[in-house]
Formats: sequence, C-alpha cells, structure tokens
Amino acid sequence: MARLPAVTKAVIPAAGLGTRFLPATKAIPKEMLPVVDKPAIQYVVEEAVAAGLRDILLVTGRAKGALEDHFDRDPELEQALKAKGDDERLARIFAPTELATVHYTRQGIPKGLGHAVLCAAHHVGQEPFAVLLGDDLIDPGDPLLRRMIEVRQQRGGSVVALMEVEPDQVSSYGVVAMKPTGEDDVVEITDMVEKPSPDQSPSNWIIIGRYVCDPAVFGVLRRTEPGRGGEIQLTDALRVLADRSPGQDGGGVHGVLFRGRRFDTGNKIDYLRTLVQYGCERQDLAGEFVPWLRSYLDSL
Repeated sequence: MARLPAVTKAVIPAAGLGTRFLPATKAIPKEMLPVVDKPAIQYVVEEAVAAGLRDILLVTGRAKGALEDHFDRDPELEQALKAKGDDERLARIFAPTELATVHYTRQGIPKGLGHAVLCAAHHVGQEPFAVLLGDDLIDPGDPLLRRMIEVRQQRGGSVVALMEVEPDQVSSYGVVAMKPTGEDDVVEITDMVEKPSPDQSPSNWIIIGRYVCDPAVFGVLRRTEPGRGGEIQLTDALRVLADRSPGQDGGGVHGVLFRGRRFDTGNKIDYLRTLVQYGCERQDLAGEFVPWLRSYLDSL
C-alpha cells in the first residue's frame, strides 16, 4: 500500500444545546462545564494534541462564544495575575491558549453529528482527520487516539473506537457488527446500527466518541438522508464506506477495541461520577478530598 497522508487535523463538534444540563447551559456552553478546574473541552483538545494533532477545528453554534474566549488570550486577567505575582494561576490560563492552533466554524442548525462533521469539509479538505466528541473523556494514560491513527496509517480507510457494554446499554449508542483481523485490538467493521434495541443489536460493542475518518466521508455525508431523529448520522455514512472494499474510494472501516478508561460527561449522573473520579485522582486534592468523601459516604 502506498504511503498514506498523515493525520494532522482534529474536528470537535461543539454546537449541541446541552439540554440535559439546563438551566446551567442556558448561558454557558455545556463543553465549558468544569471537570474540577478545567472545562471538559480543554481535556479533549489536550488529548488531540497528545496524539500529535495541533490543527483543531471546533464546530460551534449560537451562544458558544465562551469556547473561543477560553482558547484566546485575556490581557486584563493576565495583567491582574502578574500584578499579584500569581505565577501558578497565570500559567493555568496561558495553557489553553498555547495548546494548538484552534479554528472555529458555525453549525447554524444542529442536524446531527454527520452534519457537524460535514461543516468541517472546507477546513479539512482532502486530508484524513480525527473527530473527538466532547462528551467522552479518555484517560490520558490510554493512548487510544494515537493507536487509531496508527491503524489508519497501516490499513487506510476510517477507524472507530469501540467499547464493550452491557446489553441494556446498546440502545443509547451506535453498535457494530465486526470480524477479527490478525491483531487482538483491531477488527473489521461489517455493519453499524444506530441505537438498536437490545434484541436487534449485532453485538455489545458500541462506537464511542473517537473517529479517524477518510475524507471520502464528506461525499457520502452530502448524499446521506436524515436518519433516526431526523438527523444526519455519521454512522450512516461510515456504513457506506464499510461496504466498499479497502482502498476503493476511501472504503474500509476498522475498529480499535478500547479496554481503557472512558469518562462520560453527557448526562448528570455520569458527569457527577467523572467529577468524583477526577477529584480522587488529583494529587493536589486527593489527600483532603478522599477522606472527606469516605466520611460523607459513611454518614449516609
């Protein structure tokens, strides 16, 4: 196989309304909700950068200006911290501004993940690219995205991240049918079903919020009719590419079986779990937080 173009760009859809977190998200983008002391979106950008992707496109919408502000300089705040000699907090606010080159485009009306990805077509062009969903945080010790890029470079086509769940959870996700390859953590995708009922699900392996896409996905998305919920689903476009032979018009879809740690911030219960887990693992907080948590649980 000829050497494939390197993956250098990441697309992060961030135009959702965040209705599950109302009223908090009436004025604050859900991607800016903090996980301890950093917004969830910063963890996602940091993951992309750790995988070597420093060209980031955020697909935003109305009332999402705080996302741009977060990754931009704030001279007034910087000067105030300098005047106080607060170098530690100054370094913290500099960090997101120096992570990567962050670009923005608007998704006027949210019409599903596939539509959000299609909004990135002009920026991405004819290059392969990663898609990272802000609701999923991956433990920094698990190099999932880097592994997905490696599989793309070896096999071409597109790559999705897969995680095994209990049967009663499949109706909330896209689910795959698959067959083995010669690698323990890589499978070939033969079909995808968006949010099936447990009795119609082809497996218990769900697609989590990490993708590496061949640019051929844009042409398919332009021809994709709205599916479940009246939205254009990225899963439907990837199913078309999975039906093509590897190397044929961007065809072939593989999955990386992820057995590491994933944190979900897309609903209230999982968001609270994520906060507790991150707090318990922060060296600067755990010493005080963990004993308090134990004492609080004992009092219930």
